[in-house]
Amino acid sequence: MSSVADRISASDRAHATLLEEIQSGTLPAGFVLGEVEQAARLGISRTPMREALRRLAADGLVVQQSPRVTVVADLDADDIRALFEIRRALEETSARLAAHRGDADLFAALADEFAHVDLAAVEGRDAYYALIARFDAALDKAVDNDYIASALRTVRTHLVRVRRMARDKPARLAASAAEHRTIAAALAARDGDLAAHATHVHLHNALTGILDSLTANPEGVK
Repeated sequence: MSSVADRISASDRAHATLLEEIQSGTLPAGFVLGEVEQAARLGISRTPMREALRRLAADGLVVQQSPRVTVVADLDADDIRALFEIRRALEETSARLAAHRGDADLFAALADEFAHVDLAAVEGRDAYYALIARFDAALDKAVDNDYIASALRTVRTHLVRVRRMARDKPARLAASAAEHRTIAAALAARDGDLAAHATHVHLHNALTGILDSLTANPEGVK
């Protein structure tokens, strides 16, 4: 029993490490993830490494080109548009539901935090992304729908890579904070229509900004 548990634990650790490295860009698109080499690098056997790579492939983060060779998946303009299509459907629906089911006081507090974010320093930007994560968690809890939450988790896994393209654009970050404040305030006011509309505007602006960045860097998300 312990050997099975150890293997699962090793697989989980490998998955978490590779996921963070892909999302941060340490492992860029097209990077070859050799099963033997990665297992040796992370100090685990090939079986848990193979399991970790299968999980990443299931989420679309890597592509298996052969039984022994896996590469980090590319993320081009068409992929990003497709992500935002499903994101728009899920998040606008979530906004409408959360407006009626959520904790109004919690969303009011989050709106106040978005109003006072400091994006001038790296620490402030890191704190802002942590605030977005807390907002997403509050939204998921308010919606209380496991199917929507599961679909959003998959989308957000890819969005971490996409969001890096906006980190060095202060104007877009400031606009995004204001847009999140509007969404949170609408949720606090229990105005589902306004929350859904504000979400639509935010996602439109986010997609436009990302595609503009991609045009300036046509090699894609690395």
